Amino acid sequence: MQQPNAHQVERFLGLQAIFGLILIGITLPFGSPVAISVLIGAGTCWLANILVAAWIFRAYRAQARGRLVARFYRAELVKIVLVLALFGAAVVLYSDLNILSVFVAYVLVQVVPTLITVQSNRIRS
Repeated sequence: MQQPNAHQVERFLGLQAIFGLILIGITLPFGSPVAISVLIGAGTCWLANILVAAWIFRAYRAQARGRLVARFYRAELVKIVLVLALFGAAVVLYSDLNILSVFVAYVLVQVVPTLITVQSNRIRS
């Protein structure tokens, strides 16, 4: 990632990873099946976002805006397929999966770091 915003994306992905680890730590007292389910949800979100960031922020030319927009759409489509595949694999492979924990962790790791990033950018402005 060589673009000027790449540092912000890397910071955001780091924040997602840290928040996911915090969630896993919070859920450890509820037993390993819940903590592993949170790991699956948080990890799926984080991995999918890394894939999208790598896909979008690889070398591109600003003059080719149409190609960049198409890259966004392709990356989001691949992200959806990856998330569904990972969730499907988790359901098939892990018999103690707590589906609610998986989905809540996924949503929290997607939303909370985004809100933190937006708020910290407002404070800096």
